[in-house]
Amino acid sequence: MRRRMCCLLLFSGLCWAAAKPHVVSFGKWNQVKWSTGEDESHPIEMKVRPIFVDTRLREFTVGLPHEVTDRVFVVQRAFRLNDALPDEPAAPKWTWQRGGWLMVDRSSGKISPLNLPEFDVRYSNATWYRDYVAYCTVSIDGKKLFGVVAQIGRRKLILRKTLPDPNPSSDATCSAPGWQRQPARVTFSPGSSQKVTYAIRGSVVDLVTDSDEDSDADQD
Repeated sequence: MRRRMCCLLLFSGLCWAAAKPHVVSFGKWNQVKWSTGEDESHPIEMKVRPIFVDTRLREFTVGLPHEVTDRVFVVQRAFRLNDALPDEPAAPKWTWQRGGWLMVDRSSGKISPLNLPEFDVRYSNATWYRDYVAYCTVSIDGKKLFGVVAQIGRRKLILRKTLPDPNPSSDATCSAPGWQRQPARVTFSPGSSQKVTYAIRGSVVDLVTDSDEDSDADQD
């Protein structure tokens, strides 16, 4: 009887330990320099802040998080890179860089990198809606601009379409895409007067034309 009671108490203790909630929190914002592009003599001001799990520093982040569900959110990573050359002193020369996106589970405290195909930290400006993310990316030769839509949990892109590119050499080639709901649509704006809109239905994508816009307006 005593042995059975001890086993029961031990099992209860293990269950309590397994169910112990994790605390995910952000630290204070810090102003840093981000060297980007070919001319690194003029770095860009960037704000970063740490993310903690149970008071333990896990990563640094940039920008605001996006709540995907009531337990999962995504946020873009920031990290320090050693920029010292081989013939320079042994002391590291740290420089801040933007990284990919992280998925954070509040219940388990797990932080894992998100695989966003063709995401470019220099050109891509991601915008989230639900578990979808839209961004622009540039071809390897720098001559084509693409509009991309990815979904968490899917390896294959939902959308990858060529966009009219007014200036492929610019760091601000494509502004952040815009989203709307009911029906779900994403709009890419590669130029000041150029807009391309696609309707998203699950994993199906349709190009929205001017006639479609007029039809929606008549129905409203």
